[in-house]
Amino acid sequence: MNSKEWLARVVRAHQVCLDRGITQAEVASATGASQPQVSRLLQGKFTRPSKLLEEICLYVERQEKGVTGDAVRANDELISALSTTWDGSASHAKALALVIRSLSTLGTASGGRGGQKQ
Repeated sequence: MNSKEWLARVVRAHQVCLDRGITQAEVASATGASQPQVSRLLQGKFTRPSKLLEEICLYVERQEKGVTGDAVRANDELISALSTTWDGSASHAKALALVIRSLSTLGTASGGRGGQKQ
């Protein structure tokens, strides 16, 4: 994702927060950031994308409509893990999907960010 695409994603996340009444404090709590950090990033005040910026955008996107395909494709860590794990078969994809879905349950039980309700 280039800088213009990141900026567009941040502008969209900011607008979703305004439209849905999602507070910066809520985003901060969900992502482990401070409210001033969230404010700064949602205003587009960053020199390059960071893991925190990705976390903020993903959180807001989940609140809007779930994680998008574009968000998944833009997550290099997830793509790398899938590339090294998945053998390309439909049965293996189904098994990996089951594992990923089970992590959501574990995240909810432990209060981790991975278990945020989508």
